[in-house]
Amino acid sequence: MSREAILHTVRTALGRSAGQMPPPPPPPMLLGKTMDAESRVASFVQRFDVLAGKAVRVPDAQAATRWLHVFLAGKTSVACNAPYLVECGVTSLPGVQTGFHDRDSLRAACADANVGITSANYALAETGTMVMISSPKEARLISLLPPVHVAVFPASRILVGLDELLTVTPLPAEQTSSMVLITGPSRTADIEQILVRGVHGPGEVYAIIVEA
Repeated sequence: MSREAILHTVRTALGRSAGQMPPPPPPPMLLGKTMDAESRVASFVQRFDVLAGKAVRVPDAQAATRWLHVFLAGKTSVACNAPYLVECGVTSLPGVQTGFHDRDSLRAACADANVGITSANYALAETGTMVMISSPKEARLISLLPPVHVAVFPASRILVGLDELLTVTPLPAEQTSSMVLITGPSRTADIEQILVRGVHGPGEVYAIIVEA
């Protein structure tokens, strides 16, 4: 059978004639797994811990603040301007620097701080990933420069996976110049594949999950 005969057969099967352009493709449909709320939290915690992150589940915002009060004792810290941290009372803890709007002042504070405290816009259950959408309220420098990063967020922000994230936020570039996916502490390996943590970011990362 000749090439033209084969193409004619294919066109006929598709209901098209020679020279006719195909219709535009339908929009992509992202179909992911479904999980109930408890399964999302449990899956996130398991995968985050496997990747050397430290997940802490607390019953409410007051418990999150009490945990941080103990954790931050004797440490210097800087917190982002996320409304959720204000609601939890994190920004009122002794020694927590916050309210930065000037880039140079923020950089200097982050360079001296032992701990950077943020919230997280979303988290992904399938991979143990925290999603940080950069904004004046969520300065990405706070999650990158101090040697320890603590993120405090409600369990309701845990999505199943990347497909759900891209369904909820299909065009992140219209919201921000940077969307960072954090999956455990910073890690790198040289040509001999010797794993080293904390070279390009925090060596310790904590996820404080507020369940109510």
